[in-house]
Amino acid sequence: MTTHRRHYVGKDGVARDYETHLLRRSWRENGKVRNETVANLSHLPAELIEVIRARLAGQAFIPADQAATITRSLPHGHVAAVWAQARALGLPGLLGPPGRARDLAMGLIIARVLAPGSKLATISWWADTTLGVDLDLAGASTDEVYAAMDWLLGRQDAIEKQLARRHLAADANPARMALFDLSSSWMEGSHCPLARRGYSRDGKKNRTQIEYGLLTDPAGRPVAIRVFPGNTADPTAFIEAVTLVRDTFKLTEMVMVGDRGMITTARITAIRHTNTDPATRADLGWITALRAPAIKTLAAEGGPLQPTLFDEHNLAEISHPDYPGERLIACRNPFLATERARKREDLLTATETALAPTQRAVAEGRLAGADTIGLRVGKLLNKYPMAKHFDLTITDTTVVITRKTSQIAAEAALDGIYVLRTPTPAETLTPASIVQAYKNLAHVERDFRSIKATDLDLRPIYHRLEDRVRAHVLIVMLAAYLTWHLRATLAPLTYTDEHPPTPADPVAPAHRSPAADRKASRHTDDHDQPVRSFPALLKHLATLTRNDLRYGTDHTTPLVPTLAEPTPHPTPHLRPPKRPHPPNHQRQVDRTTNTQTSEPPAQQGVRHVNQP
Repeated sequence: MTTHRRHYVGKDGVARDYETHLLRRSWRENGKVRNETVANLSHLPAELIEVIRARLAGQAFIPADQAATITRSLPHGHVAAVWAQARALGLPGLLGPPGRARDLAMGLIIARVLAPGSKLATISWWADTTLGVDLDLAGASTDEVYAAMDWLLGRQDAIEKQLARRHLAADANPARMALFDLSSSWMEGSHCPLARRGYSRDGKKNRTQIEYGLLTDPAGRPVAIRVFPGNTADPTAFIEAVTLVRDTFKLTEMVMVGDRGMITTARITAIRHTNTDPATRADLGWITALRAPAIKTLAAEGGPLQPTLFDEHNLAEISHPDYPGERLIACRNPFLATERARKREDLLTATETALAPTQRAVAEGRLAGADTIGLRVGKLLNKYPMAKHFDLTITDTTVVITRKTSQIAAEAALDGIYVLRTPTPAETLTPASIVQAYKNLAHVERDFRSIKATDLDLRPIYHRLEDRVRAHVLIVMLAAYLTWHLRATLAPLTYTDEHPPTPADPVAPAHRSPAADRKASRHTDDHDQPVRSFPALLKHLATLTRNDLRYGTDHTTPLVPTLAEPTPHPTPHLRPPKRPHPPNHQRQVDRTTNTQTSEPPAQQGVRHVNQP
């Protein structure tokens, strides 16, 4: 087949090009080469002409429906995104040396981020994603998984020491602060030694539970976690955190931040004793808040906490002899004051509404006797925590319930007021910095929400052995650490506020930036690209699949893993890098089928599991 091109300029001065495609045959006759034009193919479409040219050159073709077979298609994008973030954090190397146990531990952590569930459910999920294929987890047994959990628990101290050096040491944490808080989750079954009945932060009063304390840096990155029996008091857990920071992490001159139930006066006295002990290597500071009775004492007549302190500012530093060597930072949040006044009035009204039928029954003579009336009223009065604000007068035939207006007014005068206490000197922390440090405890609460509900589903817990429960909680903590960074990395693609504004008034509530409000209202970013919630984004990434293709009808030809084409807008920075040329045998497949293929799984990002 030959192609002839002609070029000339017409009388009108316009250049014209012509191509003629001829199907010709050649033969030799009496020593001379003869040529004959069999057909003129110039009228055929260009694509068909190229196909004829390729076939005449010896290239083989097969029917389109037999060109390629997709033997398997697995979700890949969400796994690749989480694994890329884990490698960026050095998480595999953080867990320990390469090996089967580390691969299984990494699989448990990534599965907890993407599809939290029981260990049996996780094993099944591995087989349905590229994670199970690339880490060779699809055939893992429950015994292997439990052995990997035991291996990971044995490395907990080493892992947490590295995280502490990374996020709590002086170079990474100039403020030298650590946040600590306690939460709980209920247990299933009745054989775990840690399961106890205690104050349930999940509202499961009829279940046994465990408690766990989370230590983070000021930004809320999880650093360490400790598991306690379900009836452990907050101050006891705080002492464990102090020991962890001082003795395990060897951190000096740290400031521990905890709420008023965590860092009590008794715990502060114990810290002071150890700080003055010559054997102590360094002092330990704290930031906490006073309880309501202590605030009332400060606000008593002649006390330092008077309403005039907040005439111009919502923040004032005071002192009192009961707190020697400490700074007291008094704050008034007017928004909190309004909300507490509204809630109190709602509860008072609800209590009066609940008592009204009993009062009518007594007035109509259907209920009589002081004892009987008292039992009925007491049961209803305790339905809401407002009994302290009512006076009761009960006889055999009457019941009079009135509000303690003076007491209610005295409590209302302290609405929105809280007082922080710390021994940290003024040259180290300003009053505004102390307030911000205490408000940073909201980061720990956010971590608990991520751990228990929004992301990782720590609860309920089915393990029976104490060490397995601790290993389960450790896996969830490491998944929370990975999720914290993953949310930050994917913030431009989600509704997350990337640059929250710093309020001029540190006591005032935080507000979202205008850019975040625009994302929330328009559901797109400034470039008109769609944004999603973090869980929805991970589900969207899962639609990027990896397909095993076999070209031709010969079942002995190699499988060619090929990624689906990403949508134009989701995550350009997570798109796989440009692939190298395929191996020789795959290039041969290309020539046979005239179809472009991609690299084998070993070249893809989620394969190299043994690199730190």
